[in-house]
Amino acid sequence: MTAQILDGKAISEEIKSSVKTAVDEQINQGQRPPGLVVILVGENPASQVYVRTKRNSCEAVGFYSELIQLDADTTQEHLLSLIDDLNGREEVDGILVQLPLPEHIDEETVTERILPTKDVDGFHPYNVGRLTLRMPLLRPCTPKGIMTMLEKTGIDLVGKDAVIIGQSNIVGRPMALELLAARCTITVCHSKTKDLEEKIKNADVVVAAVGIPRFVKGEWIKNGAIVIDVGINRLDDGKLCGDVDYDSAKENASWITPVPGGVGPMTVATLLENTLQAAQMHNDK
Repeated sequence: MTAQILDGKAISEEIKSSVKTAVDEQINQGQRPPGLVVILVGENPASQVYVRTKRNSCEAVGFYSELIQLDADTTQEHLLSLIDDLNGREEVDGILVQLPLPEHIDEETVTERILPTKDVDGFHPYNVGRLTLRMPLLRPCTPKGIMTMLEKTGIDLVGKDAVIIGQSNIVGRPMALELLAARCTITVCHSKTKDLEEKIKNADVVVAAVGIPRFVKGEWIKNGAIVIDVGINRLDDGKLCGDVDYDSAKENASWITPVPGGVGPMTVATLLENTLQAAQMHNDK
């Protein structure tokens, strides 16, 4: 068996097209376009690339977008004051503070300062809490994007055994909630997990988000399993690879995401969906 490719780039383009159509309709009805403000603190090169990608995507679908760049020595108080100002601006539907932040700024405090209805990353405790209670509002982008990809396989997830490798607040934990809501049986693995290989070998769905190049071996993948590779790692030769050994895993999997071109584009497309959703909530007030 050679796996079918879950092409995140192609699926993300479908989402962008759908979002653009909705934005055009909004504008034709006399409403303003959705607005997203991205805050970048410091000059992290990777963050600059991510921010540029997000802004370009916003412009492509007709959003109003704004980038606020702050020096790395910006105080936490100044950043929180800026967020307060953006919370009060009606033309701003989404606020995104690009992570990671400088060490002197507490990420949790910053995340909680954003209004839950403008938290288009889906990281605010209010939004994660609603996801826990199966009352989702704005859902974390990467797990939501993965669920969109899983829907594209046409495979019924009810009753499937799902293993998530990694327990971060951004991917692992909300991913578990998403798959639980889809009626999967969930195992979340982390650095203290015993018999990791055996757990993966029994999984119908594997989500790897551990940040170690080619950590998951192909022989660990059950025949017919769906493999979602969230990792993106740069090797010494400059090439990118995921957390899964793609070449060997695709021989056992039924579906697999490539790196790059898998989960990454879906995260950005889902951010657009969330911003549109936030705008519609604000317009319905």
